[in-house]
Amino acid sequence: MKTSDFYYDLPKELIAQSPAEKRDHSRMMLLDKTTGWTADRHFYDIVDYLHAGDTLVLNDSRVIPARLIGERLSPNGEKYPCELLLLRESEEEPDVWECLAKPGRRMKPGTELSFGEGLLKAGVVGEGMDGNRFVKFQYDGVFPELLERLGRIPLPPYITSYTGDGERYQTVYSKNPGSAAAPTAGLHFTEETLEAIRKKGVSIAPVTLHVGLGTFRPVSAEDIRDHIMHSEFYQIPKESADLINRTHQRGGRIIAVGTTSCRTIESAAEGKGRVKAGSGWTDIFIYPGYEFKVLDGLLTNFHLPESTLIMLVSALAGREAVLNAYHEAVEKKYRFFSFGDAMLIADYSEEERHGSL
Repeated sequence: MKTSDFYYDLPKELIAQSPAEKRDHSRMMLLDKTTGWTADRHFYDIVDYLHAGDTLVLNDSRVIPARLIGERLSPNGEKYPCELLLLRESEEEPDVWECLAKPGRRMKPGTELSFGEGLLKAGVVGEGMDGNRFVKFQYDGVFPELLERLGRIPLPPYITSYTGDGERYQTVYSKNPGSAAAPTAGLHFTEETLEAIRKKGVSIAPVTLHVGLGTFRPVSAEDIRDHIMHSEFYQIPKESADLINRTHQRGGRIIAVGTTSCRTIESAAEGKGRVKAGSGWTDIFIYPGYEFKVLDGLLTNFHLPESTLIMLVSALAGREAVLNAYHEAVEKKYRFFSFGDAMLIADYSEEERHGSL
């Protein structure tokens, strides 16, 4: 299967540059994963399409202020602007992070960096995949506190004009710091929506997957099977694993909020309908032909053409049906990508489909 099989034409003006005025007032397309049927709703309608006994799986990772803007120190004492985007900390060496670096060609091993007029210093200690750099930080105090003080929330490069509240790029249930990008399907939820969902008898199972930029890395291979995903850290608490497993045993559905939650539970699958509690690193790549072991439905945003994310969605609902839905979304001027609108992919009953008429 070719990467070009997942292309669709997206007018630039449909790329959302800011979130909806109210989180749960974004639009939501329903897509039947078996028939390809679609309908238009708003996100606050999601309660009507969840069933008592279902479980929602939420990724509670929180975006860290991973963008550092500072100075590169030359051997002759000159200072030049530089920028780092922290991706993940080394498991072996404390305070060593894999980063995206600008200007990368000037960031050779041995280069010294300074942020916040010297409050945070760093040295480039190695080079990684795709031109990434390994950087070791030196500081007095507590690193997360310095990062909160000096860093900025990194927004995707296609969001070029947003200057609003950084909390709008965090889910209301974000808890565990560690992501370089938000699990954006969860941005639509409010505390009130979550409470209404619980009152309907739907359970909530939090998991954690710290989102790295590898998830969004373009697929450069012509054959999608040749693409290699970067690994990301995940954790599933025992309470969440037990809840997911009980839900399947009782005939309820597992609805993942976002591709990151989907990848987490599928990475930890022990068999049909069961997940194992614990933590680890996953580089799972889900594309058409994949047999889902745990997932029954998916809440997701509209993704970039030819991305691993649209390939995952196509594995669940079929490439043709997904691309037809995306073309419909373009015609109806849905808003795309991180701050954009939502899609709820599931099997819908006759009664639920009739309700759209």
